[in-house]
Amino acid sequence: MGLLVNGEWVDQWYDTKKHGGEFVRESAQLRDWVGDPADSGSVLEGDAQRYPAESDRYHLYISLACPWAHRVLIMRQLKGLEPLIGVSHVSPLMLDKGWTYYQDEGSSGDPINHVEFHHQLYTMTDAQYTGRVTVPVLWDKQRSAIVNNESAELLRIFNHAFDELTGNTLDFYPFDLRDVIDEVNADVYDHINNGVYKSGFATEQKVYEKHVTALFDALERMEKRLGEQRYLAGEWLTEADIRLFSTLVRFDAVYYGHFKCNFKRIEDYPNLSNYVRELYQWPGIADTVNLDHIKRHYYYSHDTINPTRIVPAGPALDFQRPHDRERLPGQGVRRR
Repeated sequence: MGLLVNGEWVDQWYDTKKHGGEFVRESAQLRDWVGDPADSGSVLEGDAQRYPAESDRYHLYISLACPWAHRVLIMRQLKGLEPLIGVSHVSPLMLDKGWTYYQDEGSSGDPINHVEFHHQLYTMTDAQYTGRVTVPVLWDKQRSAIVNNESAELLRIFNHAFDELTGNTLDFYPFDLRDVIDEVNADVYDHINNGVYKSGFATEQKVYEKHVTALFDALERMEKRLGEQRYLAGEWLTEADIRLFSTLVRFDAVYYGHFKCNFKRIEDYPNLSNYVRELYQWPGIADTVNLDHIKRHYYYSHDTINPTRIVPAGPALDFQRPHDRERLPGQGVRRR
């Protein structure tokens, strides 16, 4: 992992020492919007700009290994945005130069800007950019600049901004469920999505124990919730489910072992394991899951955790097995 300081690349892992062994995730900085943020109950902050939704203007840069990028890729698929917004993915091997577009390492390459290193997209946007270099990134081909690198906001943009162009009216953030979705998102983000990282990247025993306990307490809450209703917000599949799924589908393959999140596997939770299989089998979602990239990225790239860089052969995961979620009432996805 690295960052840019006034546009200069620095090969630096997260500095947990200055936070007492804690992993502290920095906020995304590039927060422009496509379409009208009010449609998602959002407001632009500072000098953020709005840009129009147009076909073939934007390009999505992702990692197939990264859960934050994965949830945006899922939304692109479910909203039928493939013809409008192209996608490129980095190599799963994130080493001293950060994310790269080396095709011999499994990247798609970058047909838009032809860069070798993901951080070059940031300096193309702002030659003096200072901060972490992350995926996903939504790129504006017209302005040759990053529009937004905050996955939560990209979910909302993709959910609504391009509907008039696609005719796809599926709504993963319906107005009457927003309070419930926001409440669940806050819990899932802090204790599960980011909780696996706070556990895995901790460099002090007491810090690790605090976060791994909070993680499994939250998983128990989700297990109970999903025993009473089909989806996190009730009978409708929403963005809250997409956000949880991107962590659950990686859990047994990498977080359980690599990040020492090993009280239980997801497979050991009856409701969570059936739930993750239902979402995996939802039309289009399986196509977004690449377990090879996921395992190679985590085990090979995090040499502070796994210095041998040996990628385990297992576990054997079968997300195509039948699930039992039909026992609970569900209505699919709301339409506007």
